[in-house]
Amino acid sequence: MQDVTLIDHPLVQHKLTVLRDKETSTRSFRALMREISVLMCYEVTRDLPLEDVEIETPMMAMRGKRLAGKKLVFAPILRAGTGLLEGMLEVVPSARVAHIGLYRDPKTQKAVEYYFKAPADVAERLVIVIDPMLATGHTAVAALDRLKEHGVKDIRLVCLLAAPEGLDVVRSHHPDVPIWTAAIDERRCRRQNVRDEVVRARGRRRCIHRSDARAPAASHRHWRARRHGRREYRTPRPMLFRRAGAARRS
Repeated sequence: MQDVTLIDHPLVQHKLTVLRDKETSTRSFRALMREISVLMCYEVTRDLPLEDVEIETPMMAMRGKRLAGKKLVFAPILRAGTGLLEGMLEVVPSARVAHIGLYRDPKTQKAVEYYFKAPADVAERLVIVIDPMLATGHTAVAALDRLKEHGVKDIRLVCLLAAPEGLDVVRSHHPDVPIWTAAIDERRCRRQNVRDEVVRARGRRRCIHRSDARAPAASHRHWRARRHGRREYRTPRPMLFRRAGAARRS
C-alpha cells in the first residue's frame, strides 16, 4: 500500500507477539509497549533533516551533525496513545507534546473531540500522531483534520496495529500523510451485530492502565439493577468500619 510502511524488524515482531499473548502480565505489557515504541521511533524519524555544526571535543574541534529546524511534536490520541509516548520521548527527549482527546460515539461510530492542546507554533513543526489501534480509521482522520485546521502541513501517523479498512479510510481522507505500523491485521470480525472490531489483542485497556477483571461483574450488576427499575447504593467502606467499631464498643 502506498505511503504505508510496515515495520518488520525482527525485534519489533518478536515483542509484538509477546505483547499479544494473553498470558502476558500488565506490567510486562506496559514495558513491551515502551520498548516497541523506542524501536518504531527510530524508523519514523529515519529521514529527519540534519545540519552541520562545529563542536569542541576534549581532544579537538570537529564538525558534527544535529537535527535541523524546530523540534518535532509527538501528538498521542488520548488515552491509549500515551502508552507509546513514553518510549518515543526517551529517544527524542527534547520533543514537544500535543494532546488530542477523542472518543468514538457508540451509536454513530464517529469521533468526538473532548480535548485539544498543542504548542502555539505547531504549524511550523513536524507532528507525529500516535494511535496504537487503527481500526475504523475515523479517530485518526479526526485527529489529522484537527491538526490541519491549525495549519500543520508535515504530519506522520504511527500505529501499533492497523486494519486494512482503517488504512483505506485514512488514505482516502489524507493521502499526503505517511503511515507506519508494526502489523496489519487481515480482516475485521462482527460480534453480535454491535460493531466491527480489529482482530487483535485486548490491549487498549491495559495500555491506559484499566483493569478488565471487574468489568463483567460491574456490568452485570448495573444491568440487573436497571432491569428491576432500581438503583444500587453501597455504603462507603469507612462507614462500615465505624459502625462495626461502634457496635463492639456498645
